[in-house]
Amino acid sequence: MTTATATPPRGRLADAQVKLSDRIGEPTFKALCALAALIAVAVIIAIAVTVFSNAGTSISHFGLAFLGHSTWNPVTSVFGAAPMIYGTFLSSVLSLVIAVPMAILIAMYLTELAPGWIQRPVAILVELLAALPSVILGLWGIAILGPFMINTLQPFLHSFLSWIPLFSGTYNGLSMLSAILILTIMVLPIITSITREVFATTDGSIKEAAYALGATRWEMMRMTVLPVARPGIVGAVILGLGRALGEAVAVTQVIGNANQISSSLFAQGTTIAAQIVNQFPNASPGIERSSLMYLGAILLVISVIVNIIGRLIIHRGEVR
Repeated sequence: MTTATATPPRGRLADAQVKLSDRIGEPTFKALCALAALIAVAVIIAIAVTVFSNAGTSISHFGLAFLGHSTWNPVTSVFGAAPMIYGTFLSSVLSLVIAVPMAILIAMYLTELAPGWIQRPVAILVELLAALPSVILGLWGIAILGPFMINTLQPFLHSFLSWIPLFSGTYNGLSMLSAILILTIMVLPIITSITREVFATTDGSIKEAAYALGATRWEMMRMTVLPVARPGIVGAVILGLGRALGEAVAVTQVIGNANQISSSLFAQGTTIAAQIVNQFPNASPGIERSSLMYLGAILLVISVIVNIIGRLIIHRGEVR
């Protein structure tokens, strides 16, 4: 008499395999995620330690007075960061002043106004603009934007707004205004792409409710989409500001690299990133190279502060 060996049902085997994969896969997945996060934190800490340790000589020698001095003279070993800090803030902030309204309007057009056949091609072109190498934009700034600035834009602005210090002075193709326009072109697609995605994910029922109450398209956008999308817009602006603060190659090609503080946008200037790119390859070891690392430390601190402020603004908007 032969006895058949009892086999467990297929459903129980499948359940056992699922439970085994859960027991192995879930902890492994959590460990990999934690490891990736720790690596990111470790890289940031390593960068900060490297920058500040190499800047130690200049920090101990100049102290906080480094932030207010305008002289950068390797011969006499006298260095100051005031023109670079001024140029960095001026170019970054003014580029955002131009780019943010344009980005919001473009995002509104693509999500609410543009016909279907034009939405996708324009969105792709905007994203392609964000992928352009900065050196290409710099070359375009030298070859096309510079002559346009001297022959057309700067005379036009001077003729109507010369009473404002920002638009006074002599014309120059390599200028702070050229750097601002280049940065505007660079940050515009970043802010536009993120803002468009935020607008597109807004709950359609909210829009329909606004229309049902008799709101126009603009009133619907102002009362429903913009308030809901505010945290996302702030995040996009912070990303754009980070790009503007740290951009070096394109800005170096069009700003003129003059170590000065001028109230006119027609004058040449410099930024922290541009100064590092220009001076570091030929900098002598010692106080000069340490001063350039000090500039890097300042830019790192500025970036951290900007991101913290952005996170606080986003958190405040989410709480409301």
